[in-house]
Amino acid sequence: MDLSKVHKAFFVGIGGIGISAIARMMILEGKAVSGSDIAENEMVRELRSLGADIVIGQSFDLIPKDVDLVVYTIAIKHYDLPLYEKILASGVIAKSYPEMLSLVTAGKYTIAVAGTHGKTTTTAMIAKILIDAKRDPSVIVGSLLKEYKSNLIVGKSEPARMDDGRPGGYFVVEACEYERSFLNINPTILVITNIEADHLDYYKDLADIENAFAQLVGQTKSVVICNPADISTAVLVQQYTGKIVDYTECLDRVPTLAVPGKHNRLDAACALAVADVLGINELESKKALQSFAGTWRRLDKRGATKNGTIIYDDYAHHPTEIRASLEALRELYPKGAKKIHVIFQPHLYSRTKALWDEFVTAFDEADTVALLPIYFAREVPDPNVTSAKLQQAIQAHRGGAESLEDFAQADQYVLGLNLGENDVLVTMGAGEAYKVGDVLLTV
Repeated sequence: MDLSKVHKAFFVGIGGIGISAIARMMILEGKAVSGSDIAENEMVRELRSLGADIVIGQSFDLIPKDVDLVVYTIAIKHYDLPLYEKILASGVIAKSYPEMLSLVTAGKYTIAVAGTHGKTTTTAMIAKILIDAKRDPSVIVGSLLKEYKSNLIVGKSEPARMDDGRPGGYFVVEACEYERSFLNINPTILVITNIEADHLDYYKDLADIENAFAQLVGQTKSVVICNPADISTAVLVQQYTGKIVDYTECLDRVPTLAVPGKHNRLDAACALAVADVLGINELESKKALQSFAGTWRRLDKRGATKNGTIIYDDYAHHPTEIRASLEALRELYPKGAKKIHVIFQPHLYSRTKALWDEFVTAFDEADTVALLPIYFAREVPDPNVTSAKLQQAIQAHRGGAESLEDFAQADQYVLGLNLGENDVLVTMGAGEAYKVGDVLLTV
């Protein structure tokens, strides 16, 4: 498809963190962009401010008859199958967000960042290094880059060469494994941060996940940056004929970061490995990493209350991520210095069920943990898997756990904690837990 011939595009699920970047790109190219989503959010408001015509709601009738292209979130198949089927049967050109990534990265020197954890931060760190080194990349990241308040950067770089000798500007992109979405990308450089069991509503098991990553490795043109000592990753790269770079060998060169935690240092090692492959001066790379301020909703320090309580928000929704974020906070606030209170909203019944035992022990570094009802997103509610039952399991394991019926009760709960300067509150989850922090910041 020739995107230059698209003049009017409609986006279904336009508020999604990935799909909104494509919408933003088209707006910047002067195209007429409209769309719909089921709820207001930061992305919707930002796109409106740029000129997009967005409706809250969902219906095939909302799609203008004269659009050249419909772009849809892949989640629509799960929460509104009739709409998805109508779009495909309408005759209009329709592309999923992953298919759009394939189109916008075609002909580019694509640096794709994949992995169960750390994709967003690693992508942002690589972008920071390339930008500071004047490599002028394009970037799509699954969060907002704090310096740009955007999930998209449109670069004009032309120094990199594709395998056939054509110029192709740098394009750094976060590559999500859900439903094998990342197989729409053909990376020049592929970064694999790690591989663990996740998205088990789609994948059968870890072996199925490894198979998807193996396919992506097979599509990679030049370099795979990974940890070959990781059992899952080692199997993938055995047959790869390109160059393999071990990012853990860069760990001792990671400078002191402004963002805490071993997981951020590992992400920085990945970014340094990319910089090495691209021949970027090490001093420049380290300087860029030292000034990296993090991204939106990744252990994001939102501020402090009038009583001195520090408020964080974090996107962690997998037990490994929860544990890593809490360990990072303990680097800043050791036990005995401050108490850490967690408001967690589990994400998906399937993930909660599949990783139940890991969730039970994930909060051990916190002093208290309170659970909101499960954010089920694309799934049908499962009465056998509830936050209340998970809270009971956590309480039996370590104590200090509460179950919250809704956000109104959550607001009353945090106010009732009477938090002060010796407390830290962190809202966690891929849903809307961050709203609970608002009540303290506005009091």
